[in-house]
Amino acid sequence: MMETQCSRPVLRLENVSKIYPTGEVLRNVTWEVKPGDRIGLVGVNGAGKSTQMRLIAGQEEPSSGQVVRQGDPRIAFLQQEFDVNPERSVREELFQAFGEAAVVLNRQREVEEAMASDKAAEDPDHLDQLIHELGRLQTRFEALHGYELDARIDKLLPTIGFTPEGAEQLVSDYSGGWQMRIALGKILLQDPDLLLLDEPTNHLDVETIQWLEGYLVEQTAALVVISHDRTFLDRVCNQIVSTERGISRSYLGNYTAHLEQKQLEQEATQAAFERQQKEIATQQAYIDRFRASATRSTQAKSREKQLDKVELVEAPIESVSGPSFRFPPAPRSGAQVAVIDNLCHSYGEKILFLGAELEVERGDRIAFVGPNGAGKSTLLRLVMGTETPDEGSARLGEHNVVARYFEQNQAEALDLSKTVIDTMFEAVPDWTQTQVRSLLGNFCFSNDSVFKEVGKLSGGEKARLALALMLLSPCNLLVLDEPTNHLDIPAKQMLEDALREFEGAVLVVSHDRYFISRVANRIVELRDGELVLYRGDYAYYLEKKEEERVEEREKHLAAEQEVKRKANRDKQKARQERRKKAA
Repeated sequence: MMETQCSRPVLRLENVSKIYPTGEVLRNVTWEVKPGDRIGLVGVNGAGKSTQMRLIAGQEEPSSGQVVRQGDPRIAFLQQEFDVNPERSVREELFQAFGEAAVVLNRQREVEEAMASDKAAEDPDHLDQLIHELGRLQTRFEALHGYELDARIDKLLPTIGFTPEGAEQLVSDYSGGWQMRIALGKILLQDPDLLLLDEPTNHLDVETIQWLEGYLVEQTAALVVISHDRTFLDRVCNQIVSTERGISRSYLGNYTAHLEQKQLEQEATQAAFERQQKEIATQQAYIDRFRASATRSTQAKSREKQLDKVELVEAPIESVSGPSFRFPPAPRSGAQVAVIDNLCHSYGEKILFLGAELEVERGDRIAFVGPNGAGKSTLLRLVMGTETPDEGSARLGEHNVVARYFEQNQAEALDLSKTVIDTMFEAVPDWTQTQVRSLLGNFCFSNDSVFKEVGKLSGGEKARLALALMLLSPCNLLVLDEPTNHLDIPAKQMLEDALREFEGAVLVVSHDRYFISRVANRIVELRDGELVLYRGDYAYYLEKKEEERVEEREKHLAAEQEVKRKANRDKQKARQERRKKAA
């Protein structure tokens, strides 16, 4: 049967292996991307996800096997460190997607600026050269249909959330989340057949992540995305490629569906393996017993030959996850762990808090939510006393509160000259090497990486090490600012389980909705300068928010209807007055 156009793969990895000087990362990997696929690449840090992405993008070549591209597809790659020029307007930056037309337009603007300079005014020959160059550039721009390209930008702007007026502002006027939209817009203007995204939700607030989810589900290009955000993977992906120990397996469905399939697959493989091992043991016992028997040696030899021909069921590969971690026992604090009283605080003209109130009690695990810039990290600093409020107070409780604070720049306090493992031993000198290495494995430090100097670690590695160190000290209040930013999914699960068992209180800022849903038993939303407390978990918070939205819509409709009724009453009154005058 002929393969239809719609099912033909855009791209296929065929028996791809990749070997670096440090060892083999991928082994005989085979999977494909078809039109309409939205594939999530998952696996622990170092499993080979980014390597597969670079192979697909053509930035690297496989050691063996091949990456087959069907009909030279247009592939666009949005990497973690996306490239935008803060000095251009949004429209100008989007125009950079158009290659030569953008180069011509950029030069055209340079020439126009040069024509207005003192040098051009003083040197007629130079001005004449510039005029001629400008003419050539305008002709070339028209030949490249440059003016039509602006119309394509106009069509894209509302899709990525910008107004025409907003498109004239500088890129630097926008937050990191909005700059990500600009970078994504530049890629979409290239009209790709395949879109590659590497950790696109990093540092985005929940509102922007939800926008991105909705957009990706609606767009038509095939998608391959690396993410450790489980809610994002559930909402966006219709296929998962899981990589463990260099081997990749494909699963239809989203992240949760892939976990269920994986569990069933592992149980079936385990059962088949155990059945075969039991049968092999039975046959081997018979062979060993009767090999030298005068009457049964022939049967024993026959069974031995049959046993040699059996195709062995391989033992199932255990999912990669380190041993669990538990916090040291928390010393008991007073009932009141932290207090925020009539808090007022601002940066410049931006008011963050205006009379904010909150009391944190022993056993509370509070997640602070709100858009980027709302003041979540500032609030944690105020509570910890590393920043002073303009008015009011934010302080720890007075009775035996022992707090540990993880801030996003925590890694800056590490000793860069020590190795990773020595840094840990200094914190827990009575631990065995096995205990230390098990904990480091949970934070994605394995094999020789534990002997690296801290100064040679990446920013993410330093953050993970700082988090591991902080979690070792006994305390009864954990204050955590984006603790999961550099953790893979198994490490997140380990931290979630540990926090759920932690006997003290927790204050956490995170944009990872799954993490919040697993950890928090209270949600505090930063809204209009206030701290709005929801006395329940994240599911309760979402339910209440939906009730508030319904109530707000009903109020809005009621207000509109009242305006219409008033307008009708005014019209009726005006008609009555006209009749009276006519009479």
